[in-house]
Amino acid sequence: MIFEKTVLPGGVRVLTERMPEVLSVSLGFWVGVGSRDEPTDLQGSSHFLEHLLFKGTEHRSARDIAETFDAVGGEANAFSTKEYTCFYGRVIDKDLPMAMEVLTDMLSQPSLAPSDVESERNVILEELALHEDTPEDLVHDLFCETIFADHPLGAEVMGTTSTVKAITPESLGTFHSDNYHALNVVVSAAGAVDHGQVVDAMAVLFGQDNKPALVRTHSDPTPRARLKVAPRTTEQSHLVLGGLGYAREHPSRFAWGVLDVLLGGGMSSRLFQEVRERRGLAYSIYSYRTTFSETGSWAVYAGISPNNAAEVLKVITHELDSLLTDGITERELERAKGHMRGGVVLGLEDPSSRMSRLGKSELMHGEILTIDEIVKRVDAVTTEDVSQVAQELLQPESRILTVIGPFSEDDFPDWN
Repeated sequence: MIFEKTVLPGGVRVLTERMPEVLSVSLGFWVGVGSRDEPTDLQGSSHFLEHLLFKGTEHRSARDIAETFDAVGGEANAFSTKEYTCFYGRVIDKDLPMAMEVLTDMLSQPSLAPSDVESERNVILEELALHEDTPEDLVHDLFCETIFADHPLGAEVMGTTSTVKAITPESLGTFHSDNYHALNVVVSAAGAVDHGQVVDAMAVLFGQDNKPALVRTHSDPTPRARLKVAPRTTEQSHLVLGGLGYAREHPSRFAWGVLDVLLGGGMSSRLFQEVRERRGLAYSIYSYRTTFSETGSWAVYAGISPNNAAEVLKVITHELDSLLTDGITERELERAKGHMRGGVVLGLEDPSSRMSRLGKSELMHGEILTIDEIVKRVDAVTTEDVSQVAQELLQPESRILTVIGPFSEDDFPDWN
């Protein structure tokens, strides 16, 4: 992986990676602001702004933006997270100047017209309603709200019905002005791209606005409770069992990755084999981890029949306890490390994934590890390293359970 990086006079960071074998380019604008950075009474502002930037600029209407990309078979989209927002596009190489011009216009000069704010507010409220009707997604938000509680990371990315209704064109304008500026933006591109071309085009992005970079106040989260049940009359119940984890730059993050893979990260993982293959108790079961600036979390998700909830929870708990008392085998270690190595390589097969890796790594880590460096760190993980992570993260008293289904908290007496 060979990339080029330029920091423009205004502070915008530009990173590109040329892939001679492809004819397309993926382009991303990574803005270092997310739901954790929003005023409490205006939660959902990042997500709202993500929608609104496609509604038009001082020079283009929403239809102009859509037709410009459609006319060349390209795509443009965006997404919001707790710590950043990304706007991206993919076009064939000759259409890159167009993509850069349009996306730059959207980010730097959005119209934020009151009529557009009102129409998009209705769209977002419908999106929130749909999310409420999707318990397999909602349970992860419930877990996040419970484990991070009053910490800024506990806020829902989309906000709530009340906060979305409270957002105004003026508050969105202020939020954009305060956060969408040079020192808070990374531009990344990968594919059939010339670095100099991107640098020249981005020289006009935000100019030299002299606004300071976003500075976050970090604090340790304190979970709200060990158990949270959202009663729902559903055919399938959904549970997430997990706990707090490591921050993004923690030295044990690669050992943590190995632990996650062997616990529930694939079809050969302990949980998949025991819960689905051996016992047939669930169609979907997996583990995952999230990392942020100062903390993180680990979790196990299971979508199950309500009648199987108690047994599945017992099996998950047993596997977690086994990791604490018995550790892992060398065979498991090597299989998990092979899974991680393959995932790194296979995840960089196309321009979009490489663009994302460049942008996110620069914005979140301030460094971009080569594939060889990542593989070296994965290979260095030992069974002792993984066991140490398990001891630090998986202790019974630190576990938190969230459930959506036809239950009450009285149905889980061991967690009350």
